Amino acid sequence: MKSIWKKITALPSFPELQENLECEVVIIGGGISGILCAYMLKKAGINCILLESDTICSKVTGDTTAKITSQHGFIYSYLVRHFNSELARLYYEANEDAILEYKSLCKDIDCDFELCDSYIFSLDDREKIDNELKCLKSLNIDAEFTVLDELPFKSVGGIRFKNQAIFNPLKFIKEIVKGLTIYENSHVIDVKGTTAITKNGSVNAKKVVFATHFPFIDRFGFYFLKMFQSRSYVIALKGDDSLNFSGTYIDDRSKISLRNYNDLILLGGEEHRTGKKSEGWTNLKKMAEKYFPNCKIVSKWATQDCITLDKVAYIGQYSSLKKDWFVLTGYNKWGMTTSMIGAKIITDLINEKENKYAKIFSTDRKILRKQLFVNIGEALCGWINFKARRCPHLGCALKWNKAEHTWDCPCHGSRFDKNGNLIKNPANKDLK
Repeated sequence: MKSIWKKITALPSFPELQENLECEVVIIGGGISGILCAYMLKKAGINCILLESDTICSKVTGDTTAKITSQHGFIYSYLVRHFNSELARLYYEANEDAILEYKSLCKDIDCDFELCDSYIFSLDDREKIDNELKCLKSLNIDAEFTVLDELPFKSVGGIRFKNQAIFNPLKFIKEIVKGLTIYENSHVIDVKGTTAITKNGSVNAKKVVFATHFPFIDRFGFYFLKMFQSRSYVIALKGDDSLNFSGTYIDDRSKISLRNYNDLILLGGEEHRTGKKSEGWTNLKKMAEKYFPNCKIVSKWATQDCITLDKVAYIGQYSSLKKDWFVLTGYNKWGMTTSMIGAKIITDLINEKENKYAKIFSTDRKILRKQLFVNIGEALCGWINFKARRCPHLGCALKWNKAEHTWDCPCHGSRFDKNGNLIKNPANKDLK
């Protein structure tokens, strides 16, 4: 179950940490967020070391559909309702700036970067489209209605954002890691003060950046209450050269995702809370057989992301009690663009520079949202379930995922292979 990116792109390897080191900033997590932070900090003249528990980009970054866009579903009408117009406009500008930063960086990198249009569509809710368009117009965001005749199924239309982008994320990473100080297979057991401790060494720094997908230290920040994890699925199809989509597409409900990569169609969707039953790949296969009958499946994979209480990522200080800890998490399925935003914000915060987007993603936002009580309910159900196999994170009962042969936690999204080895946090150790 390797993604297309992992099949065709080999990343460089790095040594394991075997000694005690010192630097200005230690970054925990070697996905695109951590690597972009290291890259930006190095450009700013700051000495940093990155620690990765496995190999770089072997998890979420390597399993993305690699869309770089400021169009995150029908997000802008939501932001205006739940925040205000000023924040919604700044959110758009932050993402557009991230696209421009990728465009600039990718000029000299062979990573299949390509500008394209992005579309959000609905199968049956035209009113939802009209409301979002009205909101976009009020925010002075360039967007337009489109009928989407190119799709193989019927919809009531969609909204187009121009000049968004796609790329091969691992080809991009392969270039920007050059010259960075990285240690792989260096699992951080704990952080004491500003010292990251691994099995065979440590890094003592002035600042710590947590870029670990889901923050694993619970005694600060309470991210286990503020987020849950959601899985979704992708299949790569080959065999019909006439199907060349002009952009990237995603719908408003089931999150049907479409894009091309070379001669392939990447069909994704079927998202659900981690630990819940799903027929993800089965349903995508049925969809492929119906709408792309001349194609065959050449690859399939699944991915997982953190979903926040209010659909906005947490980027900034880990906790008000930890002024030297910083965090990037909760990308709500839009990690490529948000990771670039996050790296720039964190770099500015560490340099004590003002960043006009920092307030949007501040980690101390109010938490009294409907999703908070859903998260608490799921945790309670997991705790009172008396199955023997339990997550070492906070003790929830694990569910067996027969499709992927893993043990999954429905409370906070930790995952383990069939032998109990940790795959995804917030758990920070294997099953007993």
